[in-house]
Amino acid sequence: SNSLGQSMTVFFGYGRVSTNTQFTDNQRVELAQGGYPIPDEFWFSDRGVSGKTCATQRPEFSNLLTRIRSGETLVVAKLDRLGRDAVDVMQTIRLLGDRNVKVVVLQLGSTDLTSAAGKLLLTMLAAVAEMERDLLVERTQAGLQRAKAQGKKLGRPAKTTDVQRQSIRDDLKTGVSVSQMARRYSVSRATVIGIRDRSTC
Repeated sequence: SNSLGQSMTVFFGYGRVSTNTQFTDNQRVELAQGGYPIPDEFWFSDRGVSGKTCATQRPEFSNLLTRIRSGETLVVAKLDRLGRDAVDVMQTIRLLGDRNVKVVVLQLGSTDLTSAAGKLLLTMLAAVAEMERDLLVERTQAGLQRAKAQGKKLGRPAKTTDVQRQSIRDDLKTGVSVSQMARRYSVSRATVIGIRDRSTC
């Protein structure tokens, strides 16, 4: 390529959707509208890849990592495209920063996340994410306490009644097999074994 091409910043784009029925086109359009039109050769997208998968284990993202060079910039529409959680996002950005690759997330403006300002922004976001998780845990615990206080039974509904459980224990003691009891009560062998083992408590 010519010297002009060398001096111009090269932008790589990455998109991800969780299912094969979705497309990443709208993420690419979003980037273009945000001032980052990505040419085909620099656009990478993972389809049918869950957000729970670490960024570096996604096929197209790994492919992008082998192609992107020092001084180039990776642009994504949203922060969650870069990893499955705050820790994964941080690691991905650190990995790119160590290679002198800039990272821009459209939803956060044009700040390069590998810069000092970007790192500060990420630290704040991670703290907020942690706080949200803690609040969620607190709310869940409070909800469980409330339900218990109201006398609600928590957990999955029992597959057998107290009477049936007692009769299963009695029959097992007389030598009836676990499989026979499972068939008789239309439950799994594991359920019968659980009933048998709980009787020792």
